[in-house]
Amino acid sequence: MTPASPDYYDTLETRSVDEREAQLMAALPRQIAHARSHAAAYGQLLRDVAPEAVSSRVALAALPVTRKAELLERQKAARRDGGDPFGGFSAIGWRPRSGALRVFASPGPIYEPEGCGADYWRAARALFAAGFRAGDLVHNSFSYHLTPAGSMMETAAHALRCTVFPGGVGNTELQLQAASELQPDGYVGTPSFLKILLDKAAEAGVALPSMRKALVSGEAFPASLREWLAARGIVGYQCYATADLGLIAYETEARDGMVLDEHVIVEIVRPGTGDPVPDGEVGEIVVTTLNADYPLIRFGTGDLSAVLPGRCPTGRTNTRIRGWLGRADQTAKVRGMFVHPSQVADIARRHPEVRRARLVVNGEMASDRMTLHVEVAQSNDGLSERIAESIRDITKLRGEVVLSAPGTLPNDGKVIEDARSYE
Repeated sequence: MTPASPDYYDTLETRSVDEREAQLMAALPRQIAHARSHAAAYGQLLRDVAPEAVSSRVALAALPVTRKAELLERQKAARRDGGDPFGGFSAIGWRPRSGALRVFASPGPIYEPEGCGADYWRAARALFAAGFRAGDLVHNSFSYHLTPAGSMMETAAHALRCTVFPGGVGNTELQLQAASELQPDGYVGTPSFLKILLDKAAEAGVALPSMRKALVSGEAFPASLREWLAARGIVGYQCYATADLGLIAYETEARDGMVLDEHVIVEIVRPGTGDPVPDGEVGEIVVTTLNADYPLIRFGTGDLSAVLPGRCPTGRTNTRIRGWLGRADQTAKVRGMFVHPSQVADIARRHPEVRRARLVVNGEMASDRMTLHVEVAQSNDGLSERIAESIRDITKLRGEVVLSAPGTLPNDGKVIEDARSYE
């Protein structure tokens, strides 16, 4: 393993690609066995899976994807029956029996446990890459109630031996007063609230000379805002994390995509399916976490991204992704019928000639039309008609078919494009 360096959080970040992959694949069967034994939902979902056989990405890709909608439905069903509020996906319950330190709620509501381990959400790595170090005072403006963002960043800061001011959300005047009097070294929170705070400081004539770094998340962080912060002496970085999984990827000083966390296995799959796409193609982020307390296996985030080629210029060797590129749930209602990305995938699977497919819905509501654009290497007589029959069979709707050459469709992860006029 590469010797420790002050430039990296730990030596895991610079291990060889082969070493990382071997260690992740060695941990994968153990995590699947653990999930089957300690999380009832996976005991059911993976009941026919031999954990020891899942030691490669090919084998992993054969397992079912669990998406938020399914997790929510299982939680609701369990709560109706007075059962496990986590729907059988958590391996821990309440303290002191088995260790949940806190419980958080995401929209739905979906309930997520927080275990007792230090830096449970693994966000310290992102804070470190953003320049935070031991002894810093961190102004934390993420929410401390209901959702885990505030706790996620506080426990990460503590892992770095930083001190935290728990500002939470809102109360701009009070937060500005605290920042001016305490002089924090950096900020964590949403980028929009940081701008509000700085605008309020300028309006009030309050200087914040100590605040020189920021780690932001939870919303878009456009280049224009990054430059706006830099003009005021604050270097901002972003990270990608969810309430279910914790840290997934983080930005480095290279400003070239986001580096994956060391304790997750990430796949990019075609929306509506569990099928991995080639590197560089936009698809849904699916994550398998090595967290023993909440062992989510092939969890579909619903977010779109793509793998970037090459390695990070900082020397970190893990895979990089482009960051958040939109949402994968592209369900559309056409003539009173819901059409799902999974149905588009089913149509494509029926025809081996089809490489990629994109369903475009045009027209106006109640008078709309569907056109399936498909990439094929070479066409043959009757292919369009056969695909049109599959459209009718699977969606119960009529649609036109347009054949095109490979590489013609946009690489944006869209399987269904709703191009209708809603005026």
